[in-house]
Amino acid sequence: MDSIAFGVAASSLQRNDSQRFRAVVLGVSTGGVDALKRLLPALPVAYSLPVLVVIHLTPESGDSLARLLNDMAEIEVKEADEGELIAGGVVYLAPANYHLLLERDGQLALSIDPAVNFARPSIDVLFESAAASFGAAVIGVILTGAANDGARGLERIRQLGGFTIVQEPADAVMDAMPKNALALGPADRVVTLDELPALLIYLEGVNMADVPTAKVHSLASGASSTEIAQ
Repeated sequence: MDSIAFGVAASSLQRNDSQRFRAVVLGVSTGGVDALKRLLPALPVAYSLPVLVVIHLTPESGDSLARLLNDMAEIEVKEADEGELIAGGVVYLAPANYHLLLERDGQLALSIDPAVNFARPSIDVLFESAAASFGAAVIGVILTGAANDGARGLERIRQLGGFTIVQEPADAVMDAMPKNALALGPADRVVTLDELPALLIYLEGVNMADVPTAKVHSLASGASSTEIAQ
């Protein structure tokens, strides 16, 4: 895997000593269905964080992807509903043709505002709303994709102290979204898709301030959650 140079994120300096992460927001585009089919079944049924997902789909897609992933995963996977209060151990997919937003009280909002980055739902819309609502308690994840949606939103999460994760571009089906996200600034971790579940499981149970900022571009292959913490 080629090395990717990136600096040390400032986010670790802004995290409260006793605060836990409150939500994971994840954006994916081209290659995203297969990525989610690999990632979500690897999360245990007792996973304690809500996971909010934007994947670029055609407006006529319906809820077939949510139903497919729910059948494959131990945790619940569903389409997000307007006004729904997020809960741990549930994956919320943005409905096709609706922006998904996270509000300060933990409720979800759906919007038919114009497309952002030629996309509705837009990853940037979700990420920026999550950063504004939960601040440093957000984990932002960018996976495979062919555009630049999510880069600005991940930057905002980083600016407000959240934890940022980007898929190793060489591991992605399409590397444009990971590369564009890294071009705007450093990520706390750059990992392969196979390494991501262990990292998310580790992050759910630690105080935010205890998570070290990575100084290497990716985790060692096969690292355990304990090794990630070191």
